[in-house]
Amino acid sequence: MLRVTDVKQRVWPDWIDHDLTIVLAARTSMSVARAIAGVVTALYLAAEGFSGFRIGMLFLCVAVASAVMSSTIGLVSDVLGRKAFLIAVPLLASLAACVYAVSHLPVLLFVFGALGSFGRGAGAGAGNVGPYQPAESAFVAETVPEHRRADAFGRLSFFSSIGALIGGLLAGLARPGAALGAAATAAYRPAFLAAAGLSAIAGLLAFGLREPGRRRREGRVRFALPRRSWGMLWRFWITNGTNGMAIGMFGPFVSYWFHRRFGASPAEIGALFAVINAVTLISSLVAADIGRRFGTVRAIVGVRLLGGVLLIPMALSPDFWVAGVIYLVRMLAQRVGLPLRQSFTQSVADPDERASLAALSNLPAQGTQAGSQVLAGYLFDDVSLSAPMILAGALQTLNALTYAKLFGSFDSSATAAEPDDDTGDEVLPPPLPSGSVPQQ
Repeated sequence: MLRVTDVKQRVWPDWIDHDLTIVLAARTSMSVARAIAGVVTALYLAAEGFSGFRIGMLFLCVAVASAVMSSTIGLVSDVLGRKAFLIAVPLLASLAACVYAVSHLPVLLFVFGALGSFGRGAGAGAGNVGPYQPAESAFVAETVPEHRRADAFGRLSFFSSIGALIGGLLAGLARPGAALGAAATAAYRPAFLAAAGLSAIAGLLAFGLREPGRRRREGRVRFALPRRSWGMLWRFWITNGTNGMAIGMFGPFVSYWFHRRFGASPAEIGALFAVINAVTLISSLVAADIGRRFGTVRAIVGVRLLGGVLLIPMALSPDFWVAGVIYLVRMLAQRVGLPLRQSFTQSVADPDERASLAALSNLPAQGTQAGSQVLAGYLFDDVSLSAPMILAGALQTLNALTYAKLFGSFDSSATAAEPDDDTGDEVLPPPLPSGSVPQQ
């Protein structure tokens, strides 16, 4: 019989300390805001008269701005610290949401959409909280014991899911009907104001983080590329580049696709995303166990392969709820892969290059995602609503195979992390040397 104490230990184990508590609370609040924006942004832009291609162009600007911001944050935070970015970026997203709540001028929508990273992630994704994520990942990696790193990232994903569940329901604050122009701004205003308030809370919570001073080499501050992690970086560039193409074809357009394909309203889409986030909560908590059981890389490849394949039947679904069920299964798999990928990236990075590796490893993904978003907008307008998703499924399937080829030699065996009989603690394999090259 499952006891309450067992559930508590699974969700909130004793090794979660003061700083990780704050990070989890801030991540939850930010995920609520991101989920709201993930549902309503594309629908709001469509109500303002944006075509699919023009929405893709705005998302291109968002991707470019996010790439610049995340790369800069990754490099700078490895030297100057993480905390400042965990404060500043959510507050910037709050300002952007306030602008969206009061203005429908295209130039402001483009500028503040880019600064606020609107269109990054999706209402049922909840994993992407903005360009400060490299700093957040590095902070978490330095906060928890190494053998608990995958579990910590699993908790981040778990509380992101809770936030996204709430955000999906709050997306129903937008009741646009057939409103256009200024009327659409008023109709979507409550949703954007809610996103602004929750983003601000995330930034304010981060003031309570306790971060030690950064260690300086040779007595001075230096900004440098992650040279000791180069062996990992070029592999991530290849795999993340192809995955970014797939994500750009579909990720920012999820709510837009449901709206165009089935005529779904923000409330209906938000309810679907809330159901998905509720059902997939357990995925984040068991991700570390799955990684230990099958090997981290094998688990990542498996769930990414499943996610790519499922996009094709989803694109061809005849009904909103049929597509929703397929999307739910896909997100179950995606939630397992997210914390494993974050933990794997931090584990193979040099300790002094964690944030910069996390940021720069995603740089090609942001570039390819930017271009594929524009292509997706064109395909939505002039080819078919299914074409971007089918293409995204093929690209993500290819990406899974590439990931297996490049990182398979780094995988630990399924038995390497079994509990020690005497202590009950995990017996982990020795850490991989940062930047090492796997044996072919």
